[in-house]
Amino acid sequence: MTTSRPTNSFDTSLTPASKRIAVVVNGNAKSVTEEILSTLDEILEGGDLFVSRSLEEGRELAATVLERGYGTVLTGGGDGTFTALVSDVVKLARKSGKKPPRFGLLRLGTGNALSWVVGASAAARGKGLAADLQKLRTDAGSRPMRLVEVEDRIAPFCGFGIDANVLADFHKVRDVLRKIPVARTWLTGVASYAVAATTMSLPAYLVKPIPYVRVINEGSPAEHLGDNGRPVGAPIPKGELIYEGKARMVSASTIPYYGFGFRVFPYADERPDRMALRITTIGSIEFVANFPKVWRGDYRNATTLFDYLVDKVRIEIEPATPFQVGGDAMGDRTSVSVALMEEPIQLVDFYAPPRGERPAN
Repeated sequence: MTTSRPTNSFDTSLTPASKRIAVVVNGNAKSVTEEILSTLDEILEGGDLFVSRSLEEGRELAATVLERGYGTVLTGGGDGTFTALVSDVVKLARKSGKKPPRFGLLRLGTGNALSWVVGASAAARGKGLAADLQKLRTDAGSRPMRLVEVEDRIAPFCGFGIDANVLADFHKVRDVLRKIPVARTWLTGVASYAVAATTMSLPAYLVKPIPYVRVINEGSPAEHLGDNGRPVGAPIPKGELIYEGKARMVSASTIPYYGFGFRVFPYADERPDRMALRITTIGSIEFVANFPKVWRGDYRNATTLFDYLVDKVRIEIEPATPFQVGGDAMGDRTSVSVALMEEPIQLVDFYAPPRGERPAN
């Protein structure tokens, strides 16, 4: 069962449910230590702390969140934890006709792509956690954000091919280097990504066939973006091919970043009614030679990078290729439909105006 650790420093019965904060942490995440849990217990003051260790517990927790009417739910444990909770809560809210809470995240676990979007602090020794929770109670605003829906999951991003491999290889590299004291002090998340991509993922792709991809528009007219981020050519109508050919990566996102500030989708913020679709044929030599620009999202090459704004697509790929959703490996797939969720969630945003909410565009 899900472990609930209500704080003892405040009588939650005196706080309206809509004003209370629930914090959900992934008990399997290595960064979720007893020290972090104790820190959260001490600083929540009226919120409830839940430790979830399985998908089943996550579904039970979603029901608890809606039944108790929490106004805000924060997750800790990486992008996968956020994706799992939001998926469960939103799906249950749709079925029950209830309004979901606003969501937020604490910078725990690996990835934390959304933390770069909303300004969540680093959680070293709990100092960042305390700062974020204090700001949340005083002046943190919110903004509406649409996410990606695919295979009954709701996530900031998803993708086929080398991005799924890089994410998997990154975890392998990180786990090995954590065992080396010297490496722990100098190898950052950015460096771990670079090592994983250049020594494992890209070399592996050089010795096996590049997948063949067909992307069909299933929604509103899609736009092909040029090097300057502006539309190129006529919009692509529903039912027409967006792309056909070989590709090492096919990914969609509503935020610019993967973890650690890797700006994979530089045009994801262009329109709130579209998600960014990026397709690439980039090879290892080109990737390594331009790594800083690739990382910052500044690299442009019209012959190897293809960017689109879409709201629903079907991706077909042969042979079966690794697929990830929100940074979690989903196994190999040959076809998926990816759509922009119709209704936005409210997302805690530490960059938003104090006590305010950004209006939906």
